[in-house]
Amino acid sequence: MKHIFAGLVIALFGFLSEAQAEETANKAIKIGCLYPTTGPAGLYGRDSTVAIQMALDHVQDTYGDDAPQLDVMIEDTRSRSLRSLQIARAFIHEEAIDFLCGVLSSDIALLVAIEAAKAETFFIGAGHASPSVILHERHPFYFRANNGSRQSMFAGAQYIKENHSRADRPLKIAFIGPDYELGYQAWGDLRGFLNQQGVAFDVVGEYWPKLFETDYNSHIRHLLQGDVDIIINAHWGLDFVAFVRQAAQLGLFSKAVVMNFDGAGDFGVLGPLGDELPEGLVLSAHSHVNWPETAEHTAFVQEFHDRAGRYPSFVAQDAYAGILAIAQAVHVAGGVADKQRLRHAFETLKIKLPEDPEGFESFMDPVSHQLMQVQAIGVTRRDTSYPPAGTTLGDWHIYMPPKHWPTHEPDSSKN
Repeated sequence: MKHIFAGLVIALFGFLSEAQAEETANKAIKIGCLYPTTGPAGLYGRDSTVAIQMALDHVQDTYGDDAPQLDVMIEDTRSRSLRSLQIARAFIHEEAIDFLCGVLSSDIALLVAIEAAKAETFFIGAGHASPSVILHERHPFYFRANNGSRQSMFAGAQYIKENHSRADRPLKIAFIGPDYELGYQAWGDLRGFLNQQGVAFDVVGEYWPKLFETDYNSHIRHLLQGDVDIIINAHWGLDFVAFVRQAAQLGLFSKAVVMNFDGAGDFGVLGPLGDELPEGLVLSAHSHVNWPETAEHTAFVQEFHDRAGRYPSFVAQDAYAGILAIAQAVHVAGGVADKQRLRHAFETLKIKLPEDPEGFESFMDPVSHQLMQVQAIGVTRRDTSYPPAGTTLGDWHIYMPPKHWPTHEPDSSKN
């Protein structure tokens, strides 16, 4: 491991040596981030690395001589649960970090949250989306700095009601998503919010391929055989890329409207698919390359491209937000010595981010510790403005967040 940026330590292949630990122990605020930088989800970790350096530069520009000194260490989790847990423990007990941050997988986030709770260590989630960290394993020092899947499904239910609900009969909805925490929660939340919105629907199929699956053909053939109006997909990253390619070959997109409200409208999907992504899919993500059309967002996307040679995935803005949230809370609290004061700074956090539209500022729900943000849902259309993508989103539907993290009654439908 070595210092490759001022204030940023990248640890892709091992932990800090004793000499290097001493080098960064000069009263700096230490942040240990966990992201995959190799493997199927490695792009998201590499994007996070670029965005974190952008955030550190932004902190310096914003606070000047008063800027908190942030030393960030990033370890490659390789999307492995046990490795992630070992990294989190090393950060907490060996490196004495002040903050854990990041984590892409919701399953891994649950494990890290438990470990952080034991040590009363702040964990700033930036990348994962499942509500389970908040519902079950949240501790007083966990805060999430990006939209969660529950917010995505809350907006998705509104979108379906406004654009696809029927008066003559219930909607026929099928679901396909990854067989792990995020998929379970997203599907349950969407059903709960559809019920809450008064949308009549019947579940006509559920399919649960494994995370990082490569062959969806059998599931797609089952979807083709059913009578369905809407297919809800909960995949993200290269999983959704593989699904789209196979679904297009088998003709699924002429069968029903395919919707994905959480991660598939991301440039990590649009870029790899190039011209292969069909028009007419309803997609969203935590953030987008072409929305909102503000000077701040345009500058963020362009600066990222200048640094990385590619456009940012949604996790880039998640990581960027996580670092800015830490810097602002530390600044307001006057340091990290008083944990209660620091926790209050997070609970009352209001922060203007590149993904915020004009007139809106992201804010923390003090009860759930979830950052509340605007959700933009779009429809795929041909657009070559962001190569190698040949398709982006348009026909935007914008959903403002409620004042507090949304809840619903459990869905009791028989599936």
